[in-house]
Amino acid sequence: MGFDPDYALFVAIADAGSLSAAARSLGSSPAMVSKRLQRLEHRLGVTLVQRTTRRLVLTEAGSRFRDDLRAILDTLGTAEARVTGGQGAPVGRLHVSAPTSFGRLHVAPYLGRFLARHPRIDLAFDLSDAYVDLLTARVDCAIRIARDIPPPLVGHRLAPSRRILCAAPGYLAEHGTPATIEALDAHRLIAADGQMPWQLATAGRAVTIERPSHVRTNSSEMVRELAVAGVGVALRSWWDVGAAIRSGELVRVLPDWHGSAAVAIHAVHLRRPATPAAVAAFVDFLRETIDPAVWEAEA
Repeated sequence: MGFDPDYALFVAIADAGSLSAAARSLGSSPAMVSKRLQRLEHRLGVTLVQRTTRRLVLTEAGSRFRDDLRAILDTLGTAEARVTGGQGAPVGRLHVSAPTSFGRLHVAPYLGRFLARHPRIDLAFDLSDAYVDLLTARVDCAIRIARDIPPPLVGHRLAPSRRILCAAPGYLAEHGTPATIEALDAHRLIAADGQMPWQLATAGRAVTIERPSHVRTNSSEMVRELAVAGVGVALRSWWDVGAAIRSGELVRVLPDWHGSAAVAIHAVHLRRPATPAAVAAFVDFLRETIDPAVWEAEA
């Protein structure tokens, strides 16, 4: 049994999300792509996609088939690169997801360099503070800020993500500067949804702070801006508020206390027989762009 060229076409359709987009990527026509998809479904005796007026939605069988085929295509690409004496230039679709603030501050400004280096990569970059399921969302590589990376994901630690308590000078002038961790009970605390409770530690002591946020929001960027505006005390990563602290917009509160040192910034991807060249190239780009020594020293 040979590898049917319509298999690669089906993966292209699944990745593109529409017949017209897949046709453009393949240099074909939507009518021809539709005809070949129908031929494949007829041969397999199963419906792979549900067609609507606007988009294509994979069936359960189609989703499983796409994942199996993508792994095969990745392996074939790696085998070809080996037999030709190199890994080959990264090429094709690369879907990346990152937390909103981190992606905007520490990845987006440098993406031009990555794309110039790898012009054959078709990059899609999503920013979201939500926990993204890589398999369901068809994400090839994601940036996660977490303590541990569970299987079946492969994690590459990029840098620490030390979190510090901070507030605007105006807020502290009006409400007072807390001298002890217990004094936080008298202050407004602000955190994004899902970021409470706070786990704080200092030499020989750890505490958990569980309080409703003074303002409810699903955005970490909103929390930073609320802190700068003098709304309350926030627990933020140094990479997020370091510039504001250096400029004096924010000051540290209870500087002997900090969030868990185990939390770090990771690049993650699904475990496959061979890591796609585009994913490996993006992880390498993140490693050279994010300097952990700088953030360790500042935190």
